[in-house]
Amino acid sequence: MEIIYEDNHLIAVNKNCHEIVQGDRTGDTPLADMLKLWIKERYGKPGNVFAGVVHRLDRPVTGAVLFARTSKALTRLNEMFRLGEVRKIYWAIVADAPQQPEGELVHWLARNEKQNKSYVVDAERPDAKKAVLHYRLLARSARYCLLEIDLKTGRHHQIRCQLAHIGLPVRGDLKYGAPRSNPDGGICLHARRIAFTHPVSRLPVGITAPVPDDRLWQALAASVVP
Repeated sequence: MEIIYEDNHLIAVNKNCHEIVQGDRTGDTPLADMLKLWIKERYGKPGNVFAGVVHRLDRPVTGAVLFARTSKALTRLNEMFRLGEVRKIYWAIVADAPQQPEGELVHWLARNEKQNKSYVVDAERPDAKKAVLHYRLLARSARYCLLEIDLKTGRHHQIRCQLAHIGLPVRGDLKYGAPRSNPDGGICLHARRIAFTHPVSRLPVGITAPVPDDRLWQALAASVVP
């Protein structure tokens, strides 16, 4: 695991595209369990170790995942996420540039549980939820563009679904219309930064996850103007 932030109450990991945050039907060991073992071994802690799941990333998505090391921090962070007090910034690689270099996407999404997929639908549907994000074109190469996504709501597969709806599926995301998969089986969506007020100290915290060790990611990231 790549630990990118740690204090007495919080710990954050830069997740890769093969890791899962919580257990699922695959039976693969989730990050939460790996983190407990890491903390136990690193600090020689006897007995059970606490690592509370605060939020999740889809399996093929990379980037910053925050965990709580104390129950107090977990309770307060859960409330902060519920109230929208945590800022989540993602980077996404797409094949084409959006019509406007910067803008806001507002859609209504409905989730299909059997397909594990979300769809843009009319607002009148009772099962639809409003999804809002702000995007900005950060960089481009001969074949791809790098978008920054400021996620305003947290819907199921929101970024993947909304970008695909405007004709910009995330690179490698076959579920949402990308023409081909990535060699590593992941998709080019990265939880770049998470910012919030520390649940205990009340000081501002900003955690940035380095992009994957991949030629395309590295090239596009290097061309971003600070």
